[in-house]
Amino acid sequence: MNVPNRAALISKIHKVLKKHYRPVQPQSDRTVLEHLLYACCLENSRHQDTDDVFAKLLESYFDWNEIRVTTTRELKAAMSGLHDGSDSAKRLKATLQSVFESHYSFDLDFFRKQNLGKAVKDFERLKGTTPFSISYLTQNALSGHSIPVNDGALHALYVVGIVTEAEAKKRRTPGLERAIPKSKGVEFGSLLHQLGVEFKKSPFSPTIRAILLEIAPDAKDRLPKRASKKAATVTKKSATTAKKVPAKSSASAAKKKKKDTRSEERRVGKECRFRCSPYH
Repeated sequence: MNVPNRAALISKIHKVLKKHYRPVQPQSDRTVLEHLLYACCLENSRHQDTDDVFAKLLESYFDWNEIRVTTTRELKAAMSGLHDGSDSAKRLKATLQSVFESHYSFDLDFFRKQNLGKAVKDFERLKGTTPFSISYLTQNALSGHSIPVNDGALHALYVVGIVTEAEAKKRRTPGLERAIPKSKGVEFGSLLHQLGVEFKKSPFSPTIRAILLEIAPDAKDRLPKRASKKAATVTKKSATTAKKVPAKSSASAAKKKKKDTRSEERRVGKECRFRCSPYH
């Protein structure tokens, strides 16, 4: 799939998303570490749900080090309000552990004064970070121009024709930062995020499908499709047949073994009678 009008599509998706969602501004007084950890929670969840869970973490634990040493199981329970609470807990814990092992401190605000490219590379080396969390951190903590794209948003960009299938597999979104100016980056990023979360959560939602078709009327063939009832029935029958075949084969094998045993017993019996006969 070629994308000759990529910039026009990006401009259109921005216009359409503003009709359906409200931009969300990040909390400006967060530290660099807090922005990074917030991104670990936000990646596939709604902003409001993330705000609630993040606030709960800050209230329930003494500091980030206590969260670092707590069990993943406990974190999952504390973060159950997120759409992907389990994965978010793993990202959060892994990131905290990696930060501690790399810096022996949770004060990362010195990165604000470093060269942006070097800072980004340093954060990319941390375990637990993802392309989404790095982009979110770059945009909101390091004053860079990078638009965070979660799984659902990436899929939506493919459906409307902004990225190709090959680009989506590599998690590449060429032209996104060129088409959206830095002054609109936070607004666009929050709008795209909301679409991505809803799309990942309910890919067959009529509302989401209507939004995607409003952006690109020719996107119908690229929309996710439900498995047909006929295909599901065939699959179910195949699975049932597959389960029955071994049982039938086992029964046949047992029957054959039993028959062979009886034949052997008759042969041995005849031989014994022959040898035991008084005439031999």
